[in-house]
Amino acid sequence: MQQISIHNNEFLLHPTGTAYWKDQDMLLVADVHLGKVSHFRKHGSAIPAHVAYQNLEKLTDVVNELSPKTVCFLGDLFHSELNQEWDDFTKWAEYTAATIILVAGNHDIIAPDKYLALGIQVVPSLDIDGFSLTHHPIEQENYFNIAGHIHPGVRLQGLARQSVKLPCFFKSEKQLILPAFGTFTGKYILKPTETDEVYALVEGEVLLLR
Repeated sequence: MQQISIHNNEFLLHPTGTAYWKDQDMLLVADVHLGKVSHFRKHGSAIPAHVAYQNLEKLTDVVNELSPKTVCFLGDLFHSELNQEWDDFTKWAEYTAATIILVAGNHDIIAPDKYLALGIQVVPSLDIDGFSLTHHPIEQENYFNIAGHIHPGVRLQGLARQSVKLPCFFKSEKQLILPAFGTFTGKYILKPTETDEVYALVEGEVLLLR
């Protein structure tokens, strides 16, 4: 993990693509896209069924490891309409001791009362001590924004012109964008400036790229 400080608050950037906000005892998770595998399989895509369980297994592991008081999903928790993966998520939510909050994203079309029945609060955004938690990255005066949505990635090129695309945490002066947590998601390649910080996810590690 990489520990970073933002406005005197400490964050741990985890290899799963989550960020643990130590001062709030809160785990931040962006773009899980539960149900996406089942959605594409329903429409004929040849995706192994076991892939659908990987996200919840990974989520269980990081929650058990860090034991946060609160788990805050930064949008696109569920990809589309209800399917079998909703039942699996229901069991996960009942098992999890943490308070769960969903900052709704553009893919979160499931009725909020379904989440409320699980004790999950659904909000359009969440402001805490000078930090603004949203799904879409925004610029907001007097707030540091933490968001998802973009699925940030970075392309690294070798001397032989070979290249690899890696998911990453993307930090600028007033913003931290989390990588997509979901295993069946793409990447949007960003080009950092000299003042940006890029933390790439590489084989179970979080590496600051210079």
